[in-house]
Amino acid sequence: MRSEPETQMAAATVGRDHVRTSRAEREQVIDVLKAAFVQGRLTIDEFEERIGRALTSRTYAELAAVTADVPAGLTLASPPHGPARKRPRVRMNTAVTAGACVILAAHVGMAAALLSGSWVAVVLMVVFIVVASTVSIGAMLVAR
Repeated sequence: MRSEPETQMAAATVGRDHVRTSRAEREQVIDVLKAAFVQGRLTIDEFEERIGRALTSRTYAELAAVTADVPAGLTLASPPHGPARKRPRVRMNTAVTAGACVILAAHVGMAAALLSGSWVAVVLMVVFIVVASTVSIGAMLVAR
């Protein structure tokens, strides 16, 4: 025979069995199922089947049936998160030095192209200088 508090609890649950559940409540049940699966309490087939049932549950009774044999209070242990690593910034001195090296290489290349007498080489060097200058300026802007 049930005690009076147990009877009241059962009556409250029965009264709520036909009340519609919210999406948030279904997601809480899915979190419990995930925790049970991670802890080895459910097989993959049971897990997938129960997830489907939880997603289609409309009432508290349907939702309670999904986790009836899963211990109450089961939660996923979240992994500890360390501080996010910052992307190392390029110092302005490094960017300027790299840009100067590219410009020096472009000038040496242009002198060689002019001395070779080939107009194709000169045009290619002009294109190289424009691209290298753009990349160098971009690196300096990023370094700010």
